[in-house]
Amino acid sequence: MIRDDIKAALVSAMKSGDKAGTQTMRMINSAIKNRDIELRTASVQPDDDALVTDVLQKMIKQRRESVEMYTKGGRAELAAIETAEIKVIERFLPAQMSEDEAKAAIGAVIAETGAASMKDMGRVMALVKERHATSIEPARASALVRAALANG
Repeated sequence: MIRDDIKAALVSAMKSGDKAGTQTMRMINSAIKNRDIELRTASVQPDDDALVTDVLQKMIKQRRESVEMYTKGGRAELAAIETAEIKVIERFLPAQMSEDEAKAAIGAVIAETGAASMKDMGRVMALVKERHATSIEPARASALVRAALANG
């Protein structure tokens, strides 16, 4: 499980004196615990790896936005810190599908749902997220679905 990998890596980073890695992994654990608390009252509990992957993907998205803003603001040192955090977080994400694999998976979902236009994007994205949430980043999936539906 991803959660166990993160805990083991945190212990290893603390023992080796990796302060940046330790801090980032503590942030990851905190975000996961916050999500656990949010879901306590939920009627349906998601798969643990899917939950952790979702949290990690959101953390990466936030940091990429921060890097962009820091770069525009001329704060290269802060952008470098965020970039280092992204690298640590990405270590725990499951392997992502290649471009061809992702297009094939999305094509199969489109064919299955009979989607023909952008009006069907919500149904297609719901199925893609349900089946491939851990292996296709949501923003990338959205762009691929949009492109596939636009091309007909």
